[in-house]
Amino acid sequence: MACKNCHNTLNTLDDFCNSCGAKVIRNRLTLKNLFSDFTEHYLNVDNKLLQTFLDLFRKPETVIDSYINGTRKKYVNVISYFAIALTLAGFQMFILNKFFPELINMDFLDQKGMEGFQQKNMAFTTDYQGLIYMLAVPVYAFISKIVFFDHKKYNYTEHLVINMYLSAHFSITSSILVLLSTLLGIHFIYVGSIIIILQIIFSAYCFKRLYRLNFSDILLKTILFGLILVFIMIIFVIATSILMYLNGDMQKMIEARKALH
Repeated sequence: MACKNCHNTLNTLDDFCNSCGAKVIRNRLTLKNLFSDFTEHYLNVDNKLLQTFLDLFRKPETVIDSYINGTRKKYVNVISYFAIALTLAGFQMFILNKFFPELINMDFLDQKGMEGFQQKNMAFTTDYQGLIYMLAVPVYAFISKIVFFDHKKYNYTEHLVINMYLSAHFSITSSILVLLSTLLGIHFIYVGSIIIILQIIFSAYCFKRLYRLNFSDILLKTILFGLILVFIMIIFVIATSILMYLNGDMQKMIEARKALH
């Protein structure tokens, strides 16, 4: 008998492959064993996904350092965890757009002459959510590397791993919070504001544990991180404004505001 995954030769009584570790499947696929396989992988207390999710709250340094140092059997690897986060975030936005569009309507934030502007921003964020998440991680890693310049524990690639784990974890958590708040009829903008605050606190908590810092040190690092992020966002806004000016969108907005007076 051979392993169906790696084709390694197995003994008749083997339950797992001694080469790749895959479980030996002998029975034909039925609804019963399909459900059993699902619960074993995703609902079992001992499964990797649940263990990773819980431990990123309880001891994030263990999950992250385990991956960085090469111990990768106990927890979901960072790429898979990030992919799960993107999938759940996409599902969350589908539910909001399909069944609760009124809870993500941003028209009430528009100023005169800029009707529909905020909703266009929301639509853009929804359409390119995955890409935005992926582009944000290298930026966060760059900033955290600068902020912790006086600590040589992690290189830039390791900062990528740290920020990918943290971004994925908080994306999963926030998706759950948004879906729950949606059922209660709470508008997305209020939940989003709370989520941003919680994300800052969670990130500071994780870096505090990773670098074993005291409260005052991590507070200063968090403020510095925020200042650098704001600076980068200002540059982005300036660049976006220049592009809007060049393609004529800025002029249309100015003319629309003038028409109101």
